[in-house]
Amino acid sequence: MITARFIRLMEGRGLLFLAIVAAVGVLIPACNLLIPPGSPLHISTGTMVLIGKYLCYAMFAIALDLVWGYCGILSLGHGAFFALGGYAMGMYLMRQIGSRGVYGNPILPDFMVFLNYKELPITWWGFQHFPYAMLMVLLVPGLLAFVFGWLAFRSRVTGVYLSIITQAMTYALWLSFFRNDMGFGGNNGLTDFKDILGFNVQAQGTRAGLFVATCVALILTFVIARLIVASTYGKVLVSIRDAESRTRFLGYRVEHHKLLVWVVSAMMAGVAGALYVPQVGIINPSEFHPANSIEAVVWVAIGGRGTLVGAALGAVVVNYLKTIFTSGWLAAYWLFALGGLFVLVTLAMPKGLIGVWEDVRSRLKSRKAVADSKAASGQAPT
Repeated sequence: MITARFIRLMEGRGLLFLAIVAAVGVLIPACNLLIPPGSPLHISTGTMVLIGKYLCYAMFAIALDLVWGYCGILSLGHGAFFALGGYAMGMYLMRQIGSRGVYGNPILPDFMVFLNYKELPITWWGFQHFPYAMLMVLLVPGLLAFVFGWLAFRSRVTGVYLSIITQAMTYALWLSFFRNDMGFGGNNGLTDFKDILGFNVQAQGTRAGLFVATCVALILTFVIARLIVASTYGKVLVSIRDAESRTRFLGYRVEHHKLLVWVVSAMMAGVAGALYVPQVGIINPSEFHPANSIEAVVWVAIGGRGTLVGAALGAVVVNYLKTIFTSGWLAAYWLFALGGLFVLVTLAMPKGLIGVWEDVRSRLKSRKAVADSKAASGQAPT
């Protein structure tokens, strides 16, 4: 009974999405570890890492779609939560280096020794422990989201004003993390990671394990988001998106509903950032750049706002195109291509890629129904 209810809540395309992610999580590491490099079926470690990065972006896109697609909160600063989760993971990885750093200091990371730090800042305490670091991955983005959301939603800041404030938030963090005296590596950020949970982070098996963990996290992120939007609470979110004043008039505490989904979304983005860092090997202030948050909005719009699956699809498709366009002679045209794609989708495909797919399916079903009706009545199909 529980299984049947779960299948009904996930819907057809949701189940297909989960099946694809699960298959990718099994097949790609298997093709990397078990098939010899000379085989055409072998997938290189670099390709696996690249796909893993796409999946982290897909998690991030689902988190953004949860607040924008279902609650109408257009966040132009969601990259801040992604980056904070990444920094929490990066701080754990830096503490694992120990005396193997360039300066051989067992406590202070190399950049702190270079900047003449005498002791470890209090913000770094406890990050040598993995459970504490994972708690910070959730707590730091969640706390920032709670404080920001409490102030903004209580003041009934909505629409473009809220979007501008979110962008100002991530811009302020971007400038702050560039400063060396913040104690987070300044412009260079955190890099040169060695181990994660005692395993060499550069080892092929560790990278495969991180890929599997990313697939599992993506599945959990989607399931949680889907359960939220399919619940009564999710229906209230959609009501807030479509008619906030009427929802408030009906007696719902709109501020509380918006705040909860905002905090949950921030935590999801933080987890995505935490899985992103050990795979790419670096985290620096550029992740806070407002352009990253705006680009995430483009992913969701292209894939299909308010669909979850479309948001993940848009993140993967756009970043795959980015990989192609930012290599070789096409690099100079990437921003033009991205802008053109966004304009095309906005004008010609307002429901995104998922909307186009649903329209095609609907038309095919209609034609089949007409053909079956004519066949049943003895008429020749046209």
